[in-house]
Amino acid sequence: MSTPYPFTALVGQDDLRLALLLNAVSPAVGGVLVRGEKGTAKSTAVRALSALVPEVEVVAGCRFSCAPGAPDPACPDGPHETGPGTSRAARMVELPVGASEDRLVGALDIERALAEGVKAFEPGLLADAHRGILYVDEVNLLHDHLVDLLLDAAAMGASYVEREGVSVRHAARFLLVGTMNPEEGELRPQLLDRFGLTVEVAASREPDQRVEVVKRRLAYDDDPEGFAGKWEQEESAVRARIVAARDLLPSVRLGDAALRQIAATCAAFEVDGMRADIVMARTATALAAWAGRTDVLAEDVRQAALLALPHRRRRNPFDAPGLDEDKLDDTLEEFGGQDDEPDPDGDGDGGGDGPGGGGGQPPQDAPEGSGPDAGGDRAADIPAQGEPSDSGEQKAPAGGGEQAAARASEPFRTKMLSVPGLGEGAAGRRSRARTEHGRTTGARRPRGALTKLHLAATVQAAAPHQRARGRSGPGLVVRRDDLRQATREGREGNLVLFVVDASGSMAARQRMSAVKGAVLSLLLDAYQRRDKVGLVTFRGSSADVALPPTSSVDAAAVRLESLPTGGRTPLSAGLLKAHDVLRVERLRDPARRPLVVVVTDGRATGGPEPVALAGRAARLLAAEGTASVVVDCESGPVRLGLAGQLAGELGGTAVTLDELRADSIAGLVNEVRQTQGLQSNSRRVA
Repeated sequence: MSTPYPFTALVGQDDLRLALLLNAVSPAVGGVLVRGEKGTAKSTAVRALSALVPEVEVVAGCRFSCAPGAPDPACPDGPHETGPGTSRAARMVELPVGASEDRLVGALDIERALAEGVKAFEPGLLADAHRGILYVDEVNLLHDHLVDLLLDAAAMGASYVEREGVSVRHAARFLLVGTMNPEEGELRPQLLDRFGLTVEVAASREPDQRVEVVKRRLAYDDDPEGFAGKWEQEESAVRARIVAARDLLPSVRLGDAALRQIAATCAAFEVDGMRADIVMARTATALAAWAGRTDVLAEDVRQAALLALPHRRRRNPFDAPGLDEDKLDDTLEEFGGQDDEPDPDGDGDGGGDGPGGGGGQPPQDAPEGSGPDAGGDRAADIPAQGEPSDSGEQKAPAGGGEQAAARASEPFRTKMLSVPGLGEGAAGRRSRARTEHGRTTGARRPRGALTKLHLAATVQAAAPHQRARGRSGPGLVVRRDDLRQATREGREGNLVLFVVDASGSMAARQRMSAVKGAVLSLLLDAYQRRDKVGLVTFRGSSADVALPPTSSVDAAAVRLESLPTGGRTPLSAGLLKAHDVLRVERLRDPARRPLVVVVTDGRATGGPEPVALAGRAARLLAAEGTASVVVDCESGPVRLGLAGQLAGELGGTAVTLDELRADSIAGLVNEVRQTQGLQSNSRRVA
């Protein structure tokens, strides 16, 4: 077994370390979601925490890690008698992004259940993680139904496996940690809310701190065991402090004054529901226990708010997470007050373990350049929360005749956009598709392991053979060949590729503002329907992939907002670039069906025969069956109708900006796709 990187050797990242330690003290806090750019020690910190979690006592031979003093009465391996058990290290279980549902919750042998009446259950990762740590790297890329199962188990402390009336339940209480890079897509707000705490991490911009990170990493890579040995004293101190905080936790008093501050803070920041209040209360209590106190102070409430509220204030994917600390301080001051009992220690700073942290800062007796202050003053100073909004700077690339970027108009709600036919793409919420989840539409022989039994079809297949198989009792004699897998129909996500004209003919600010508002509206719809999006722009003499296909619609919004205009109109280059992007995406994900949205006034300039070249490029897309719609941005009393001609070459339909508001582009595209589907069906029939 490889030696993990020591937790106390991490440089900076104070909020990350503190959030992990608080959950180690009190798993009831609800886990941690770590958001940040790549290469910021997210995974290293989580794996390092496993060495600090105290050992657990388990019933010998129990696959579900029952505690010997209080075994689970419903344990599938039970019943267990109370008595001495065995000690082992707390497990850290990693959930791969490509894991199946059976791998997560466990697999039930349906064949034995039907034929023998035996609940033969193979535990999954939730059982392995019981009383330990469950780590999900790139949790934002995990299928939604797996995230739902995962968070339901974390909330209930148990996992349920249901297969055609046969059910198994076992305890599943664990410290849940998820990491993600927001550039690769966001979690839905409903799922964000289920994580107790969230922290934003970013690489330090201080040269000295970066040097220290490199030194330590190189030393660890050269001699992992020797490096870990140098930090063993610090590791033991933190491990002992976690145990002491756990023992103290039941004695911590959450007074009425702290509760009023918690409730007032959640109300002031308009968070939905009551989960935030409960998480803040548990976090503030854990902070006090971590500081060695039995009373919760205002500083604990403040730190709890900074960890528990920012991600709960996101209303859509374009909202940056964060918290107004001035407003937070004003709220705490307004609703502050003395409890009915004073602080027994009389030290309002919680022992001086950290500025503004209620004693919550993790200890780190580290070499120069790695102190707790290196990470800045809490979440407000974390670059990942504010600095990626370089998007807010309307910077334009160098080039003759270009104009500064126009801001998008207010987005609006779009109608449902769906692709005709039945696809087999990634799970989503847009178009009809064959999926693992959804309504049952039929049955087939299983390919590999049986996952979704079609009971009626199985019984129908087995019934004619009962006499030949010597059936004598009430049970049904079922063999492997009789089993039938249920086929299901659900929804898939699509690839929406925007091809935006950024040439000089589009430079009118009012026009470009309306165009961006329309595209932004479709991006919001794509986020809700779990689509991938891409952005191609063309101007001057070439086309560029401003954003390769991604699940991060907020990244697309950032690129769209800062898009400048100016120069000629290389329409053919834009269409050919779109063709190249789709070609590559078909190789990567052949099951995901695309939709191309071309935003232009239809003009084509620059180079020899620009109009003819644009027509040939459009027909190339149409020949491959790519569905498309053209947003006609032409304005003024005299209209050339070039966008309509382009739509004809593409085999799609054009809509003007005036019509865009009335019926929305999504509604029109839906009609276009249905029309194309009917035409395609007609050709097949012919």
